[in-house]
Amino acid sequence: MAGRTTGRAGSPARGGSGVAIPQLPWSAVRPASVVLVSGTEGFLADRAIRELRELLRAEDPSLEVSDIDAGQYAPGELITLASPSLFGEPRLIRVTGVEKATDAFLAETLEYLQAPADGSYLVLRHAGGQRGKKLLDAVRAGSGSGVEVVCAPITKDAEKHDFAAAEFQTAGRRISAGALRALVSAFSDDIAELAAACQQLLADAADEITEQTVQRYYGGRVETTAFAVADAALAGRYGDALMLLRHALAGGNDPVPMLAAFASKLRTMAKVSGAARMGSGQAAGALGLAPWQVDRARRDLQGWTDDGLAATIELTAETDHQIKGAGRDPVYALERLIGVVARRGV
Repeated sequence: MAGRTTGRAGSPARGGSGVAIPQLPWSAVRPASVVLVSGTEGFLADRAIRELRELLRAEDPSLEVSDIDAGQYAPGELITLASPSLFGEPRLIRVTGVEKATDAFLAETLEYLQAPADGSYLVLRHAGGQRGKKLLDAVRAGSGSGVEVVCAPITKDAEKHDFAAAEFQTAGRRISAGALRALVSAFSDDIAELAAACQQLLADAADEITEQTVQRYYGGRVETTAFAVADAALAGRYGDALMLLRHALAGGNDPVPMLAAFASKLRTMAKVSGAARMGSGQAAGALGLAPWQVDRARRDLQGWTDDGLAATIELTAETDHQIKGAGRDPVYALERLIGVVARRGV
Protein backbone atom coordinates (compact mmCIF):
# COMPACT_ATOMS: atom_id res chain seq x y z
CA MET A 1 0.00 0.00 0.00
CA ALA A 2 1.10 3.60 0.41
CA GLY A 3 4.79 4.08 0.82
CA ARG A 4 5.95 0.66 -0.35
CA THR A 5 9.02 0.59 -2.55
CA THR A 6 8.32 -2.25 -4.91
CA GLY A 7 9.22 -1.80 -8.59
CA ARG A 8 12.38 -0.43 -10.15
CA ALA A 9 14.55 0.96 -7.41
CA GLY A 10 16.47 4.20 -7.35
CA SER A 11 19.16 5.52 -5.06
CA PRO A 12 18.78 8.53 -2.81
CA ALA A 13 20.22 11.70 -4.26
CA ARG A 14 23.62 12.62 -2.90
CA GLY A 15 24.99 16.09 -2.37
CA GLY A 16 21.67 17.94 -2.86
CA SER A 17 20.90 20.45 -0.15
CA GLY A 18 18.03 19.15 1.99
CA VAL A 19 17.20 16.22 -0.31
CA ALA A 20 16.55 13.09 1.72
CA ILE A 21 14.39 11.05 -0.70
CA PRO A 22 15.22 8.97 -3.77
CA GLN A 23 15.45 11.03 -6.98
CA LEU A 24 14.62 8.83 -9.95
CA PRO A 25 14.72 9.21 -13.72
CA TRP A 26 11.33 9.24 -15.42
CA SER A 27 11.81 5.65 -16.61
CA ALA A 28 12.25 4.34 -13.05
CA VAL A 29 9.03 5.69 -11.53
CA ARG A 30 7.69 3.54 -8.69
CA PRO A 31 4.89 3.71 -6.14
CA ALA A 32 5.24 5.79 -2.98
CA SER A 33 2.80 7.59 -0.73
CA VAL A 34 3.90 10.86 -2.38
CA VAL A 35 5.46 11.06 -5.84
CA LEU A 36 6.83 14.46 -6.85
CA VAL A 37 7.17 14.66 -10.64
CA SER A 38 9.35 17.67 -11.32
CA GLY A 39 10.96 19.23 -14.38
CA THR A 40 9.98 21.04 -17.54
CA GLU A 41 9.74 18.07 -19.94
CA GLY A 42 5.99 17.56 -20.01
CA PHE A 43 6.03 14.56 -22.32
CA LEU A 44 8.29 12.53 -20.05
CA ALA A 45 6.31 13.61 -16.98
CA ASP A 46 3.06 12.47 -18.59
CA ARG A 47 4.60 9.14 -19.50
CA ALA A 48 5.99 8.60 -15.99
CA ILE A 49 2.60 9.34 -14.42
CA ARG A 50 0.86 7.06 -16.89
CA GLU A 51 3.31 4.24 -16.15
CA LEU A 52 2.79 4.70 -12.42
CA ARG A 53 -0.95 4.31 -12.95
CA GLU A 54 -0.37 1.08 -14.89
CA LEU A 55 1.94 -0.29 -12.18
CA LEU A 56 -0.68 0.37 -9.53
CA ARG A 57 -3.49 -1.10 -11.63
CA ALA A 58 -1.41 -4.22 -12.20
CA GLU A 59 -1.17 -4.60 -8.42
CA ASP A 60 -4.87 -3.90 -7.86
CA PRO A 61 -7.33 -3.43 -10.78
CA SER A 62 -9.79 -1.72 -8.44
CA LEU A 63 -7.53 1.36 -8.25
CA GLU A 64 -9.50 4.61 -8.07
CA VAL A 65 -7.96 7.48 -10.05
CA SER A 66 -8.79 11.13 -9.32
CA ASP A 67 -7.44 14.40 -10.73
CA ILE A 68 -6.90 17.78 -9.07
CA ASP A 69 -5.95 21.06 -10.73
CA ALA A 70 -3.87 22.77 -8.06
CA GLY A 71 -4.55 26.15 -9.65
CA GLN A 72 -8.32 25.69 -9.25
CA TYR A 73 -8.23 23.89 -5.92
CA ALA A 74 -11.33 23.73 -3.73
CA PRO A 75 -10.55 23.62 0.03
CA GLY A 76 -10.94 20.13 1.45
CA GLU A 77 -10.68 18.43 -1.96
CA LEU A 78 -7.48 16.51 -1.21
CA ILE A 79 -8.57 15.00 2.08
CA THR A 80 -11.92 14.04 0.57
CA LEU A 81 -10.31 12.16 -2.31
CA ALA A 82 -7.70 10.54 -0.07
CA SER A 83 -10.22 9.30 2.49
CA PRO A 84 -10.77 5.51 2.49
CA SER A 85 -13.70 4.31 0.44
CA LEU A 86 -16.33 1.85 1.61
CA PHE A 87 -14.54 -1.09 -0.02
CA GLY A 88 -10.99 0.07 0.69
CA GLU A 89 -9.77 0.39 -2.93
CA PRO A 90 -6.32 1.98 -3.38
CA ARG A 91 -6.45 5.57 -4.60
CA LEU A 92 -4.23 7.43 -7.05
CA ILE A 93 -4.59 11.21 -6.84
CA ARG A 94 -2.92 13.07 -9.73
CA VAL A 95 -2.32 16.77 -9.14
CA THR A 96 -1.37 19.04 -12.05
CA GLY A 97 -0.27 22.67 -12.00
CA VAL A 98 1.45 22.64 -8.59
CA GLU A 99 3.57 25.54 -9.89
CA LYS A 100 0.29 27.53 -10.04
CA ALA A 101 -1.24 26.19 -6.82
CA THR A 102 -3.63 28.15 -4.67
CA ASP A 103 -2.67 29.01 -1.09
CA ALA A 104 -5.32 26.57 0.15
CA PHE A 105 -3.78 23.69 -1.82
CA LEU A 106 -0.27 24.42 -0.55
CA ALA A 107 -1.40 24.71 3.07
CA GLU A 108 -3.54 21.57 3.02
CA THR A 109 -0.96 19.48 1.18
CA LEU A 110 1.78 20.50 3.63
CA GLU A 111 -0.52 19.31 6.41
CA TYR A 112 -1.34 16.10 4.49
CA LEU A 113 2.37 15.26 4.27
CA GLN A 114 2.51 14.85 8.03
CA ALA A 115 0.23 11.80 7.81
CA PRO A 116 -0.47 10.55 4.25
CA ALA A 117 -3.62 8.46 3.98
CA ASP A 118 -3.07 4.72 3.99
CA GLY A 119 -3.74 3.21 0.58
CA SER A 120 -3.40 6.54 -1.26
CA TYR A 121 -0.74 7.59 -3.76
CA LEU A 122 -0.43 11.34 -4.25
CA VAL A 123 1.29 12.52 -7.45
CA LEU A 124 2.41 16.16 -7.48
CA ARG A 125 3.29 17.50 -10.94
CA HIS A 126 5.45 20.64 -10.72
CA ALA A 127 6.69 22.04 -14.04
CA GLY A 128 9.12 24.61 -12.64
CA GLY A 129 9.26 28.02 -11.03
CA GLN A 130 9.30 29.26 -7.46
CA ARG A 131 5.61 28.87 -6.64
CA GLY A 132 5.17 25.95 -4.27
CA LYS A 133 8.84 25.86 -3.24
CA LYS A 134 8.00 25.33 0.44
CA LEU A 135 5.95 22.27 -0.48
CA LEU A 136 8.67 20.88 -2.74
CA ASP A 137 11.30 21.43 -0.06
CA ALA A 138 9.14 19.57 2.47
CA VAL A 139 8.70 16.59 0.13
CA ARG A 140 12.41 16.51 -0.66
CA ALA A 141 13.27 16.69 3.02
CA GLY A 142 11.32 13.50 3.62
CA SER A 143 7.85 14.66 4.68
CA GLY A 144 5.39 12.11 3.35
CA SER A 145 8.07 9.46 2.75
CA GLY A 146 7.98 10.13 -0.97
CA VAL A 147 10.15 9.92 -4.06
CA GLU A 148 10.96 12.48 -6.73
CA VAL A 149 10.82 11.70 -10.44
CA VAL A 150 12.97 14.19 -12.33
CA CYS A 151 11.85 14.97 -15.89
CA ALA A 152 14.51 17.25 -17.31
CA PRO A 153 14.50 18.10 -21.03
CA ILE A 154 16.36 15.70 -23.29
CA THR A 155 18.60 18.06 -25.25
CA LYS A 156 21.81 16.19 -26.09
CA ASP A 157 22.01 13.99 -29.16
CA ALA A 158 23.39 11.14 -27.07
CA GLU A 159 20.40 11.36 -24.70
CA LYS A 160 17.94 11.29 -27.62
CA HIS A 161 19.78 8.32 -29.08
CA ASP A 162 19.56 6.47 -25.76
CA PHE A 163 15.88 7.35 -25.42
CA ALA A 164 14.99 5.98 -28.86
CA ALA A 165 17.14 2.88 -28.37
CA ALA A 166 15.28 2.16 -25.12
CA GLU A 167 11.93 2.36 -26.93
CA PHE A 168 12.91 -0.53 -29.20
CA GLN A 169 14.73 -2.48 -26.50
CA THR A 170 11.68 -2.35 -24.23
CA ALA A 171 9.53 -3.70 -27.07
CA GLY A 172 12.04 -6.48 -27.76
CA ARG A 173 12.67 -5.27 -31.32
CA ARG A 174 15.91 -4.86 -33.24
CA ILE A 175 16.87 -1.63 -34.99
CA SER A 176 20.14 -1.14 -36.85
CA ALA A 177 22.59 1.52 -35.70
CA GLY A 178 22.16 3.44 -38.95
CA ALA A 179 18.37 3.34 -38.70
CA LEU A 180 18.51 4.63 -35.14
CA ARG A 181 20.78 7.53 -36.15
CA ALA A 182 18.51 8.44 -39.07
CA LEU A 183 15.40 8.34 -36.90
CA VAL A 184 16.90 10.54 -34.18
CA SER A 185 18.11 13.01 -36.81
CA ALA A 186 14.64 13.26 -38.34
CA PHE A 187 13.01 14.06 -34.98
CA SER A 188 15.77 15.87 -33.13
CA ASP A 189 13.62 18.86 -32.16
CA ASP A 190 10.74 17.12 -30.39
CA ILE A 191 11.03 14.17 -28.00
CA ALA A 192 7.27 13.56 -28.19
CA GLU A 193 7.37 13.23 -31.97
CA LEU A 194 10.45 11.00 -31.70
CA ALA A 195 8.54 8.69 -29.36
CA ALA A 196 5.54 8.67 -31.70
CA ALA A 197 7.79 7.80 -34.65
CA CYS A 198 9.31 4.91 -32.69
CA GLN A 199 5.86 3.57 -31.87
CA GLN A 200 4.78 3.89 -35.53
CA LEU A 201 7.75 1.81 -36.65
CA LEU A 202 7.10 -0.75 -33.92
CA ALA A 203 3.48 -1.05 -35.01
CA ASP A 204 4.01 -1.23 -38.77
CA ALA A 205 7.50 -2.53 -39.51
CA ALA A 206 8.28 -6.24 -39.57
CA ASP A 207 11.45 -7.99 -38.44
CA GLU A 208 14.53 -5.81 -37.97
CA ILE A 209 14.09 -2.08 -38.55
CA THR A 210 16.73 -0.89 -41.02
CA GLU A 211 17.78 2.39 -42.60
CA GLN A 212 15.58 1.52 -45.55
CA THR A 213 12.60 1.20 -43.21
CA VAL A 214 13.23 4.62 -41.70
CA GLN A 215 13.83 6.09 -45.15
CA ARG A 216 10.53 4.74 -46.39
CA TYR A 217 8.64 6.32 -43.49
CA TYR A 218 10.62 9.42 -42.63
CA GLY A 219 13.24 9.90 -45.32
CA GLY A 220 14.09 12.90 -47.46
CA ARG A 221 15.29 16.09 -45.89
CA VAL A 222 15.79 15.67 -42.14
CA GLU A 223 13.36 18.47 -41.32
CA THR A 224 10.71 17.07 -43.67
CA THR A 225 8.63 14.37 -42.04
CA ALA A 226 5.11 13.10 -42.40
CA PHE A 227 4.19 14.78 -39.14
CA ALA A 228 5.63 18.12 -40.29
CA VAL A 229 3.40 18.05 -43.37
CA ALA A 230 0.33 17.20 -41.28
CA ASP A 231 1.15 19.87 -38.68
CA ALA A 232 1.52 22.58 -41.34
CA ALA A 233 -1.81 21.64 -42.93
CA LEU A 234 -3.62 21.53 -39.57
CA ALA A 235 -2.23 24.98 -38.79
CA GLY A 236 -3.82 26.29 -42.01
CA ARG A 237 -0.47 26.81 -43.77
CA TYR A 238 -1.47 25.30 -47.12
CA GLY A 239 1.55 26.57 -49.07
CA ASP A 240 4.03 25.36 -46.45
CA ALA A 241 2.34 21.96 -46.29
CA LEU A 242 2.55 21.52 -50.08
CA MET A 243 6.21 22.55 -50.10
CA LEU A 244 7.05 20.11 -47.31
CA LEU A 245 5.12 17.35 -49.08
CA ARG A 246 7.01 17.87 -52.33
CA HIS A 247 10.37 17.93 -50.52
CA ALA A 248 9.49 14.72 -48.73
CA LEU A 249 8.36 12.92 -51.88
CA ALA A 250 11.41 14.15 -53.79
CA GLY A 251 13.58 12.77 -51.00
CA GLY A 252 12.08 9.30 -51.33
CA ASN A 253 9.19 9.30 -48.86
CA ASP A 254 6.35 6.96 -49.68
CA PRO A 255 2.83 8.50 -49.81
CA VAL A 256 1.40 5.80 -47.52
CA PRO A 257 3.15 6.84 -44.28
CA MET A 258 2.56 10.49 -45.25
CA LEU A 259 -1.16 9.78 -45.23
CA ALA A 260 -0.83 7.73 -42.03
CA ALA A 261 0.31 10.85 -40.17
CA PHE A 262 -2.86 12.69 -41.22
CA ALA A 263 -5.05 9.73 -40.28
CA SER A 264 -3.41 9.41 -36.85
CA LYS A 265 -3.86 13.10 -36.01
CA LEU A 266 -7.44 13.26 -37.30
CA ARG A 267 -8.42 10.17 -35.30
CA THR A 268 -6.99 11.72 -32.15
CA MET A 269 -8.82 14.98 -32.85
CA ALA A 270 -12.10 13.10 -33.27
CA LYS A 271 -11.62 11.31 -29.94
CA VAL A 272 -10.75 14.50 -28.09
CA SER A 273 -13.61 16.42 -29.70
CA GLY A 274 -16.05 14.13 -27.92
CA ALA A 275 -14.45 14.85 -24.53
CA ALA A 276 -14.67 18.64 -24.65
CA ARG A 277 -16.02 18.94 -21.10
CA MET A 278 -13.22 16.91 -19.51
CA GLY A 279 -9.93 18.24 -18.22
CA SER A 280 -6.77 17.10 -19.99
CA GLY A 281 -5.90 14.48 -17.36
CA GLN A 282 -9.42 13.09 -17.18
CA ALA A 283 -9.76 12.96 -20.98
CA ALA A 284 -6.38 11.31 -21.33
CA GLY A 285 -7.36 8.56 -18.89
CA ALA A 286 -10.71 8.00 -20.57
CA LEU A 287 -9.32 7.93 -24.11
CA GLY A 288 -6.07 6.08 -23.52
CA LEU A 289 -3.96 9.10 -24.50
CA ALA A 290 -1.29 11.17 -22.79
CA PRO A 291 -2.34 14.64 -21.53
CA TRP A 292 0.05 16.29 -23.99
CA GLN A 293 -1.74 14.50 -26.84
CA VAL A 294 -5.07 15.84 -25.60
CA ASP A 295 -3.70 19.38 -25.37
CA ARG A 296 -2.18 19.14 -28.85
CA ALA A 297 -5.41 17.80 -30.36
CA ARG A 298 -7.40 20.61 -28.76
CA ARG A 299 -5.10 23.17 -30.35
CA ASP A 300 -5.49 21.40 -33.70
CA LEU A 301 -9.30 21.41 -33.32
CA GLN A 302 -9.54 25.20 -33.24
CA GLY A 303 -11.66 26.37 -36.17
CA TRP A 304 -13.07 22.92 -36.95
CA THR A 305 -16.74 21.90 -36.89
CA ASP A 306 -17.92 18.35 -36.19
CA ASP A 307 -19.26 18.11 -39.76
CA GLY A 308 -15.98 19.37 -41.23
CA LEU A 309 -13.95 16.89 -39.20
CA ALA A 310 -16.23 13.98 -40.14
CA ALA A 311 -16.07 14.87 -43.84
CA THR A 312 -12.26 15.12 -43.70
CA ILE A 313 -11.94 11.72 -42.04
CA GLU A 314 -14.09 10.26 -44.82
CA LEU A 315 -11.88 11.97 -47.41
CA THR A 316 -8.80 10.51 -45.68
CA ALA A 317 -10.24 7.01 -46.11
CA GLU A 318 -10.94 7.75 -49.78
CA THR A 319 -7.40 9.12 -50.22
CA ASP A 320 -5.98 5.94 -48.67
CA HIS A 321 -7.91 3.95 -51.29
CA GLN A 322 -6.60 6.21 -54.05
CA ILE A 323 -2.91 6.04 -53.13
CA LYS A 324 -2.99 2.27 -52.67
CA GLY A 325 -3.88 1.58 -56.27
CA ALA A 326 -7.41 2.76 -56.97
CA GLY A 327 -6.30 6.13 -58.34
CA ARG A 328 -3.95 7.23 -61.08
CA ASP A 329 -2.23 10.06 -59.18
CA PRO A 330 -1.51 9.47 -55.46
CA VAL A 331 0.31 12.81 -55.18
CA TYR A 332 -2.76 14.69 -56.40
CA ALA A 333 -4.90 12.78 -53.90
CA LEU A 334 -2.59 13.83 -51.08
CA GLU A 335 -2.51 17.45 -52.26
CA ARG A 336 -6.31 17.52 -52.37
CA LEU A 337 -6.47 16.22 -48.79
CA ILE A 338 -3.95 18.83 -47.64
CA GLY A 339 -6.10 21.57 -49.13
CA VAL A 340 -9.21 20.34 -47.31
CA VAL A 341 -7.34 19.99 -44.01
CA ALA A 342 -5.85 23.48 -44.32
CA ARG A 343 -9.37 24.87 -44.82
CA ARG A 344 -10.62 23.05 -41.68
CA GLY A 345 -12.70 20.59 -43.69
CA VAL A 346 -14.42 23.17 -45.87
